[in-house]
Amino acid sequence: MLRAAREGRDVRLAAVSASRGVPAYTTSAGWLGYGPDKMRALLQEALDQGYRHFKLKVGGSVAEDRERCAIAREILGYDAGNVIMVDANQVWSVPEAIAHMEQLAEFKPWFIEEPTSPDDVYGHKQVREALRPYGIGVATGEMCQNRVIFKQLLQQGAIDVCQVDACRLGGVNEVLVVLLLARKFGIPVVPHSGGVGLPEYTQHLSTIDYVVVSGQKSLLEYVDHLHEHFLHPSEVRDGHYVTPMEPGYSVEMKPESMERYEFPGKEGISWWKSDQAKSILDGERI
Repeated sequence: MLRAAREGRDVRLAAVSASRGVPAYTTSAGWLGYGPDKMRALLQEALDQGYRHFKLKVGGSVAEDRERCAIAREILGYDAGNVIMVDANQVWSVPEAIAHMEQLAEFKPWFIEEPTSPDDVYGHKQVREALRPYGIGVATGEMCQNRVIFKQLLQQGAIDVCQVDACRLGGVNEVLVVLLLARKFGIPVVPHSGGVGLPEYTQHLSTIDYVVVSGQKSLLEYVDHLHEHFLHPSEVRDGHYVTPMEPGYSVEMKPESMERYEFPGKEGISWWKSDQAKSILDGERI
């Protein structure tokens, strides 16, 4: 597989060198609890920044989810090449996932992410088979802790998108195995990247997958906060990740940030010793 992937590698390296190898997607407008006006403004802002892929959280009532998907399509359209994905964060049973997504099919989401328990391989397969006539795929993987679970998901035909997590899996070697498994089964890899430091990690994984393993452009979530605490922060420009050129995994944090937020920390240095922290430290214990 790796030898076969050498074909066209020079073209892909050129794309990576120009920071056009890893398209980014955003969830900035899709969080539950945002009102219609805020959603519209954030969707338009992301569109103006060059994003073409947008993820919305779902799992409330059908009516609420339909309203939010309708707002997304109002701003993004159906025929402009803009793609929406939806994410339920494991909230449904298998029958609930199928029934709920049937009500969202008209908005043409690419996939439903984490429709049910991440351990339910056969459940994901059932959801996938039920939603296939609607053109909706199934994505999962951010909670999968080893290559064996991914092997089962892939062998059973349970997923359309493989979402490796750089921290959940046991290091780069384990991730590389899953990239190869996904390539063997022809399933695209879209790493889970929605957390502090994850864009820094996963930009490397998506670049490796594109250049060396699958030969296909990946897609990678970008969460635009707290990057200022990293020595080599990830960056998105014109809807694509800026290719990291520094050696390493890009997740080393600045010493001053580590000292500032160390717990319990030192007087006069740590945020936890400041007046701002008192409301948390002295707050109600649950």
